[in-house]
Amino acid sequence: MTWYRSISGFEFLVIAIFILLYIAYIYRMFRIGKILKVSYRALITKAIIRTSYFLLFIIALLGPSFGDTSREVKAIGKDIMVCVDLSESMNANDIQPTRLEKVKFELKNLVDAFSSDRTGLIIFSSEAFMQCPLTFDQTALNLFIETLGTGLVPNAGTDFGPPIKMAMDKLASEETTGNQQKSKVIILISDGEDFGETTESIVSNLEETGIKLFTLGVGTETGSKIKTNYGFKTDKNGKEVFTKLNAKDLKSLALKTGGKYFEINENSNDIERLINAINGIEGELKDSRVIDVSANKYYYFIALALILICIDLLIGLKTVRL
Repeated sequence: MTWYRSISGFEFLVIAIFILLYIAYIYRMFRIGKILKVSYRALITKAIIRTSYFLLFIIALLGPSFGDTSREVKAIGKDIMVCVDLSESMNANDIQPTRLEKVKFELKNLVDAFSSDRTGLIIFSSEAFMQCPLTFDQTALNLFIETLGTGLVPNAGTDFGPPIKMAMDKLASEETTGNQQKSKVIILISDGEDFGETTESIVSNLEETGIKLFTLGVGTETGSKIKTNYGFKTDKNGKEVFTKLNAKDLKSLALKTGGKYFEINENSNDIERLINAINGIEGELKDSRVIDVSANKYYYFIALALILICIDLLIGLKTVRL
């Protein structure tokens, strides 16, 4: 048996004073009983019953715990690596307020949805950079998401190869319990076509690992101009650049790896469908701990004390006032 509470010095003092007063009470009860010639057997019975339920009340206050005191708790989760395109076309405002701002807002919803999973963040355009490694820390991850901007990466086109390879290498390097690569997910978020030359071979390697790739296209088929600090982006000839969502490459990548393609456009938002699809993936054992689950069983002692009080009330003594 263990105790929910420990007795402090002050409580020891109170209990000691109570015991002394209770002994005086018992002595007075027997002295009066002798004068009135009450049966000693009845007096002893009363004293034992009352002493018993006083002790039961004290034990209940200490919070006795017994039985099974430990239980194994398993933490099941997934590893999710999010790759966000930060090429200049993400500043287009065909999705209000801009494609990138919409992505940042939805990423925070995604982080909230997977609070029990580890999530990491990779940013890319023609090159890829690790923005936040896999973490359970939602606050830190949201801070990294808030700082996302197209100025964080060199803008020389979009290449899906580097972010997918970086995410794959990071996920594959994590320890797994058995064949649990299927609990690892890559989310690729972009608005444009892939100009990389190594993406196909990298995706072939990704297929072999069993890691699923989900793609999220952001933009519209009608498209829009690209906002800059000085107006709108222009090409070498001084003409304003117009950008449209190119979903073809994103759909192809998802299909090859057994994942799915989702889209955010002017009429629909598939972020909830993306979250549901990832929730459908079985997680892996991340941690196993034995925790103390012993419960305070004070109510057993309270119940027994109340029964003794009822018995005490039913036992009468002739002409004795207590």
